[in-house]
Amino acid sequence: MTLRGSLLIDTVTSPDPSVRNRSVRDLIAGASTEEILRACEDLETFRQSAENLYERVRASMFLHAIYRYALQDGVGLRETGSIPFEGFKDLMERRFEQAIASFRGSMDCEGPNGAIASALAQAYERITYQTLADQVRRSVRSCRGNRWMFRVGQADEQPLRLHPRLLERGSDQSLFPILVERTPVRLDLSHSAWSDIFFLGMDYPEGARVLNISVDLGVHGRDEHPRPPIETYVRAIPEPLLRLTSIDLNACKDVTTLDELFNFGNDYLGLIKAGVIASGLVPPSFEGTANRLDELLGHVVRPGYGLEVVSKVNDIPKGSRLAVSTNLLASLISLLMRATGQTRSLTGSLEPEEARVVVARAILGEWLGGSGGGWQDSGGTFPGVKVIHGVAASESDPEKGVSRGRLLPEYELLDGRVGDSALTQFQEALAESLVLVHGGMAQNVGPILNMVTEKYLLRSGEEWEARQEALEIFEAIVQAVKRADVQAVGALTTRNWEGPLKRIIPWVSNQFTETIIREAKEALGDDFWGFLMLGGMSGGGMGFFVAPHRQASFRGEIAAIMARAKAALDDAMPFAMEPVVYGFRVNPFGTFAELQCGKAAMMPSRYYTLQVPRMIAEGTEALDPLRMSDVDHFANKSRDTGELLRVFRTMINNLFPVTHAAADPTSTSWNQDSDRIRSENGFDPVQHAQLREDLQRGRIGLALNRLPVATDIRDVEDSDLLFARAELTAPEVIRNGVNAIRRGEVAVVTLAAGVGSRWTTGAGVVKAINPFVMLAGRHRSFLELHLAKTRKAQQRFEVTVPHVVTTSYLTHAAIERHLNRSSNYGHDGPVYLSRGQSIGQRLIPMDRDLSFLWEEGAHETLDENKQKVRDASRRAILDWARGRGEGTDYVDNVPIQRFNPPGHFYEVPNLLRNGVLARLIAEHPNLNWLMVHNIDTLGVDLDPTALGLAIESRATLGFEVIARRIDDRGGGLARVGGRLRLLEGLAQPREDTEFALRYYSTNTSWVHVDALLEAFQLTRSDLSSNPAKVAAAVRAMAARLPTYVTIKDVKRRWGHGQEDVFPVAQFEKLWGDMTSLPDLPCSFLAVDRQRGQQLKDTAQLDGWENDGSREYVQSICDFGS
Repeated sequence: MTLRGSLLIDTVTSPDPSVRNRSVRDLIAGASTEEILRACEDLETFRQSAENLYERVRASMFLHAIYRYALQDGVGLRETGSIPFEGFKDLMERRFEQAIASFRGSMDCEGPNGAIASALAQAYERITYQTLADQVRRSVRSCRGNRWMFRVGQADEQPLRLHPRLLERGSDQSLFPILVERTPVRLDLSHSAWSDIFFLGMDYPEGARVLNISVDLGVHGRDEHPRPPIETYVRAIPEPLLRLTSIDLNACKDVTTLDELFNFGNDYLGLIKAGVIASGLVPPSFEGTANRLDELLGHVVRPGYGLEVVSKVNDIPKGSRLAVSTNLLASLISLLMRATGQTRSLTGSLEPEEARVVVARAILGEWLGGSGGGWQDSGGTFPGVKVIHGVAASESDPEKGVSRGRLLPEYELLDGRVGDSALTQFQEALAESLVLVHGGMAQNVGPILNMVTEKYLLRSGEEWEARQEALEIFEAIVQAVKRADVQAVGALTTRNWEGPLKRIIPWVSNQFTETIIREAKEALGDDFWGFLMLGGMSGGGMGFFVAPHRQASFRGEIAAIMARAKAALDDAMPFAMEPVVYGFRVNPFGTFAELQCGKAAMMPSRYYTLQVPRMIAEGTEALDPLRMSDVDHFANKSRDTGELLRVFRTMINNLFPVTHAAADPTSTSWNQDSDRIRSENGFDPVQHAQLREDLQRGRIGLALNRLPVATDIRDVEDSDLLFARAELTAPEVIRNGVNAIRRGEVAVVTLAAGVGSRWTTGAGVVKAINPFVMLAGRHRSFLELHLAKTRKAQQRFEVTVPHVVTTSYLTHAAIERHLNRSSNYGHDGPVYLSRGQSIGQRLIPMDRDLSFLWEEGAHETLDENKQKVRDASRRAILDWARGRGEGTDYVDNVPIQRFNPPGHFYEVPNLLRNGVLARLIAEHPNLNWLMVHNIDTLGVDLDPTALGLAIESRATLGFEVIARRIDDRGGGLARVGGRLRLLEGLAQPREDTEFALRYYSTNTSWVHVDALLEAFQLTRSDLSSNPAKVAAAVRAMAARLPTYVTIKDVKRRWGHGQEDVFPVAQFEKLWGDMTSLPDLPCSFLAVDRQRGQQLKDTAQLDGWENDGSREYVQSICDFGS
């Protein structure tokens, strides 16, 4: 065994914290590539033989980090290589051990290279998280209180029975009682740097610490008093089914089969279904069995009867970071446990041991539903203020011998009800100081939690020091709480935010959050006591500690501050709703139930608004008399006149239906805006109608994007490329590039017409102006970085460099506004906006295209329950497409989301059509070259070596490529039918085609202006004198290139921060297909990865920082003074 291998293995296995907590990066520092490869062999041998789960996990994460950050671009390692497609398939289908074996076998045959190192890095990362998730699932199933639910096989084995009080009523015409559960949410003053992540708490129980408070909520200015925000209801019904209703999601359904109950992805009721199952009412062991739901309900309730379950969260917005969904799940579980005799009391608070069972089952419910949070999230089940901490696994725990800690934590109540005057004072002081807000952002916290887990397992020095500081701060916060010193708590949560949280995960903050904190400090002065981030990241739920005498006025001030900040960033960041200010109070009871009988047995008012249309559709003859009695009871007894009027309107609308547009004036306004967008942006209705008909008739589609299977496609030889590296390039070639730049022959063109669907999952914000990274003291956007690179080039080459930003109807106004507001981000060179000249209308996808995308494309299989949810969601999307009309225009969204730019082929020709190139030539007569690049290619700059090689090649277009890595999907450099060209991913005849191509397109190109004009059969003078000729030339060139059908995700927002993601079809032409034209000379330049890699997804951010790319980008920027 090598010395480095021994050090790595000792670090994994040692019980000594000083050894166990060493950083993997430090352990391999200074080692040669050969030494690191040998150490990886030692570590893999250990991983294969290790019996302890967490030792295998940590060894896997070590191997991921070493292959990703030390070897993928390691000194002396061959850059290019092939990735075996069979191994990639294994990886996508979660056969991780087979994938690792395949990739290692390839490395043995071909030798180590950067491509296979990237594949191994990803395989080891995936197996790390899969191993951890598998253990959590085993622990969840084995928790006391959960085990019996996996052992029940038949309906008559179900031991639960409905509580007899829920079947008591005065007569056959009387309504059944309703059991109501009211549950607070949880607010965490500290989670000790995400220490409630299951994996972290199970490996490091002594470091798992949370201070968690159960709170009632109200929206400031809407609700008179705070109240438990979660309400759940259950009652017996004389029908053998489960009637499920989510009031806030406007969803209701009668569930009559187990298959439907276990389908979590085909409606908005997945969380209620998970609660029904996790409560034990329908045990999880019944999934996939021949049992009948009506028979099971007959055993639990009585033959021919069922249950109605209703949820309501009082319009608390999604993304509040108060764990609303987890506490709603816990509320449902508690409600149904009470209803089926699993608690000591039908009403009131839970016993502590009962509350622990509810927590365990809530974790089970999240696993069943394919979601998941931290173990503190269901803290609203318990009352008041509590410390929640990890616990070392004991002999009675299923985790013993597997992990150092157990899955479920311990709750220590710091309860002011028992006479602790200091804690009572703290609760009162907290309510008088803390102002809770929702900033309006709804972001996916999943990537953040993965980053935290990876950094914990790797023990990077910065992370580990920050984690220890977070634990020190936690203990100080607990002591401040016990002293009722809220000002000290605010100072400590601020220190936690500015220190450990940002040090561990820089991406936890954003420009919106920093803006409102800064303005709050300015508004409050010394009365600002502190800032609190709620949950996993900022932008949604947050808190401000203020001097009590300023609290009332500050609620209005912070609302105005957030509104201003959102207005300034609304087009740049993913806001789901308007910001909200909450009122709150500490809840002293935890989840609490009461029984409503007689006249009080009434569901929430909005329940009837949802049910009445269904009842009208069914007809009164088919309705059970009790349902009609229930509505009559509501109509006669309800004091909510506003809701009675809403029910009346609902009845009228259903009895006398009118068109959607007539009923909804918003629809008319949106359609008028859509017409305006078409007329202002070059929409071609004739061409669109033809393409739509071609799509509907099957003449075009995803399958038809592909070249014939028999097409001769081969990888290129290295001799086909020009290697754009200074050490490999003749000095005179570099001098030619330098001189061309200094003579003013080059302009930069940044492509920013698209919104970057993957960056915000189809939210429609403009990626170019998204301030995603903190550099040189403040958050900066993609566009600002590109202008900062141009500024540095101007200084380096002592020349003015024109910078063009291409836009579209989606991005033009936003980019123009941000440039004007920031004075071009301080850039003193000329900046031009090149507006798109045409748009496309998005369409409802065809069933066959969606099926092809999901069945033929390479997609990662999720773990078992998440995959079930995904499959159900896809079936629901197919039903949606068929119901809306396959191939019809997509209109079910705000106007701006109905259209798309027609593809990046048009972004350079638009320069010809909109007069920007003519203006460039007039103002910069020496202009000969354009460096064209994507907005997310952050490492590209005006490199004289690349330009010199492009000049020497005498090609019209010089495209930059990089050595392929496993994440580089969507195209590559190939010989197609003997011609060297870029082959777009959409056109590749088989999924395995690109895995034989060693080079990936960066979409950066060097464009020779006059040669391009010649290819379009134009001259420089035509640009300003003959617009009709220019437009005809662009159309003629476009006709020579293929039109692709693509599927993109778009978000539709509704309700209180709710978002749905739908696929839409659109037509695009791509710039890379210019290389397919036989009469257009093209060259291909191989560049370094730091120059050519693209940042497509926020999940890449931590890797982008860890591999040195962030530092590299900063080094080529000049942000001015």
